[in-house]
Amino acid sequence: MDCFIKKIFEGREDGVHYQFVRFGKGKFENRAVLNLWRTGKAKLKGSFEWVNDFVDFVSELGDIKFSGIILSREQLDLENKKKKKAIFQYDVTDISPEKIQEIKDKTYAMLLDCEGESVVLKIKKKLPKPGKSKDKVDNKFCQLELDLKYWPQVKEAFMLPECKKCKISHIFVIEELILPEGEEDFTKIREVAKRKGKVIRKIEVDGRESKEEREFVA
Repeated sequence: MDCFIKKIFEGREDGVHYQFVRFGKGKFENRAVLNLWRTGKAKLKGSFEWVNDFVDFVSELGDIKFSGIILSREQLDLENKKKKKAIFQYDVTDISPEKIQEIKDKTYAMLLDCEGESVVLKIKKKLPKPGKSKDKVDNKFCQLELDLKYWPQVKEAFMLPECKKCKISHIFVIEELILPEGEEDFTKIREVAKRKGKVIRKIEVDGRESKEEREFVA
């Protein structure tokens, strides 16, 4: 499993588009915030953009059950369904890692918790308002704590430096919307339109800051 930021920096588009559906043209600062502490355990705290990557990552670690809320724009093979406007909501308990892998590419947000001997995942259940300013971004929306035996996988999946503590944030710059041809439904256009721009990645490690950026179309 690779996080969506890593895919962008490697020039891949798979599983990336859904991250930008909420954004029009403009500059969006302090997004995909990720804080790491590595002491007796590896602890990650992140903003809303990381929810699906956190759940996807944990689902690949072993047999652990998830509970919470799954939101999707299309109907899924799950029980306890509600629908509000164009979003399906599923209240789930004891959902398996295999099921997570089956549905992950169809979901908008997997607001799920799980707890095992070596991993604890907690995600808030109320979506943040999309118009919040950069200073009001909730960088503790999702929290993941793991045994250090998983550090190599965490480091690889989330593009983390070898360190004890770091803070990572991103600026999304959407320069152009590539609209689908022949589509007249505004909601559908917003969902399907590709975003073209760049991601600026800032990393703070031991008081030193570095920056890099990549162009993308997704």
